[in-house]
Amino acid sequence: MTNTEFDVLTIGNAIVDVIAKVDETFVAREKLVKGSMNLIDEPRAEELYSHMGPTTETSGGSAGNTAAGVASFGGKAAYFGKVRDDQLGTIFAHDMKAIGVHFATARASEGPATARSFILVTPDGERTMNTYLGACVNLSPADVDAKVVAAAKVTYMEGYLYDKPEAKAAFREAAKIARASGRLTSITLSDSFCVERHRADWLDLIKSSIDIVFANESEITSLYKTQNFDGAATAIARDCPLAILTRSEHGSVVVQGQDRIVVPAFPVAKMVDATGAGDLFAAGFLFGHTHAKPLRQCAALGSLAAAEVISHIGPRPEVNLAKLAQMNGLI
Repeated sequence: MTNTEFDVLTIGNAIVDVIAKVDETFVAREKLVKGSMNLIDEPRAEELYSHMGPTTETSGGSAGNTAAGVASFGGKAAYFGKVRDDQLGTIFAHDMKAIGVHFATARASEGPATARSFILVTPDGERTMNTYLGACVNLSPADVDAKVVAAAKVTYMEGYLYDKPEAKAAFREAAKIARASGRLTSITLSDSFCVERHRADWLDLIKSSIDIVFANESEITSLYKTQNFDGAATAIARDCPLAILTRSEHGSVVVQGQDRIVVPAFPVAKMVDATGAGDLFAAGFLFGHTHAKPLRQCAALGSLAAAEVISHIGPRPEVNLAKLAQMNGLI
């Protein structure tokens, strides 16, 4: 095995987040399901944006946020994602490189614009996402740099990527290369609505090609069509070597065979915006895992990162996570 250049390679939808604080009536008036992720077309994107108040724009996308978190912990991160050669695409590429993430995916010179997600944050901190996927869905196997995959300890993919065949093929290609190179593969289930769309395909993928699964309580119970969390945990233990199941304020459960490691949530004074909580949890866990930390410590790092990101608007950390972890005795 060659020397590893990257700790974590993440693959996902390259999206610029447009975030606005709204009240409950706004969500109802727009006929949205609170807490869900909705795919929208360009006309709907323009319509929704026209109805929103002041916004904050920041580079996002689930796997991109995870890469940012790994880098903030001091890890070596790489990212595959597709943007257009437009203004938002330039912003996204600049932001990734500025935080130390290797991002060299070729930008599209034609076709849809760079993706954007309109994230509506209600007073309770819950977020409802409305995403115009644009260029990001055109990620294809041709964008998978085999050398980068082979050089990463873990290749991590966001479930949102599975909504288009070419992007799905890109991850399957990356997973194949990672496995052939003796590396680990990982997936986050992303959203319970995503699980509903891809349940059979994901179960097959997890059983055949995935080493680490990340899911929240609603996602894992949806995957196994049960309301029983413990039953879902037992099922994922049969299908995957390692699963990390998050339960919001109730912390997380690390599932490995017969073992269950329960780790409490890190305390936070006030949840301002839940955007990126799962993404940053995965970043903390994967940073710890790729640095040979015990599983309990990995989950604690995840909880710390999630607590930091939900304490402010935006899906990426505002403080150096390595320093934060040191202050809390976690690294």
